[in-house]
Amino acid sequence: MLGERIPLRRVKTMRKTLSGKNMLNNFLKEDPYRLSQISFRGSNLTIHPLRNIRDIFYVGNITIGTPPQEFQVIFDTGSSDLWVPSIDCNSTSCATHVRFRHLQSSTFRPTNKTFRIIYGSGRMNGVIAYDTVRIGDLVSTDQPFGLSVEEYGFAHKRFDGILGLNYWNLSWSKAMPIFDKLKNEGAISEPVFAFYLSNITMNREVIACSEGCAALVDTGSSNIQGPGRLIDNIQRIIGATPRGSKYYVSCSAVNILPSIIFTINGVNYPVPPRAYILKDSRGHCYTTFKEKRVRRSTESWVLGEVFLRLYFSVFDRGNDRIGLARAV
Repeated sequence: MLGERIPLRRVKTMRKTLSGKNMLNNFLKEDPYRLSQISFRGSNLTIHPLRNIRDIFYVGNITIGTPPQEFQVIFDTGSSDLWVPSIDCNSTSCATHVRFRHLQSSTFRPTNKTFRIIYGSGRMNGVIAYDTVRIGDLVSTDQPFGLSVEEYGFAHKRFDGILGLNYWNLSWSKAMPIFDKLKNEGAISEPVFAFYLSNITMNREVIACSEGCAALVDTGSSNIQGPGRLIDNIQRIIGATPRGSKYYVSCSAVNILPSIIFTINGVNYPVPPRAYILKDSRGHCYTTFKEKRVRRSTESWVLGEVFLRLYFSVFDRGNDRIGLARAV
């Protein structure tokens, strides 16, 4: 039985190449390259290239229905549901994306079950349906997925929907995630996203997780997120000042600020200032540290795209573990 591994592969970031020339929006609009799917016959590896959008999230192409309709979705380790917009959705967010035309699919099967999902950057209301879903060579027939009928906060984003990679019991819709279904059917071998942080340090001083804490590697998040009081302390240490929804620093600070170091199982994973400070469209530099909106009684952190740009990650759900290595 072959196992299918779909690594989150970072391509050359367009933000750094084109933003300074005011070419990024035109490039994304006029030259959206089509992602190819590469298989290595006779091996247990399938590579499904994912596109890095402005260093914020990873997207890849999937198809749904018969004949297949193509969608660009976020591969999100922080959630468990697959959904795309329905042709019946009239929200502004839906109007700017590809919508699923269920009447054009001969394998479509509707239900009356509704659900809603709240994300940090938006929310959606939808219904559960069933159809054939393809991710590269992987095919899941009669796969449950969501069709959004209302969306808020996703207008003009560079993705149509979201494909959650996390555990079934974390699903808002309670529908079986596609990789769980493929595993149950024997299409893939044993398919973690959570792990334990020993501490977080800057300038050799522990600034968070002093007694250890839980953390999540999340491809659907662009930031490093943590408890508000600890995030505020980090902003203070690096001299960031609030302006609107972001915290800004002098761009020259990239050369003198310390790295923030996440220690996991005794191994240090430094995130240097060039990674946690980004430049906006006006040329001003802001930090990527952000308060977690979902508060818990215990300390926990989310390591998003800022962290994932630096470290190649392999999510081994079958053994409840994650592998990290410096990206090259």
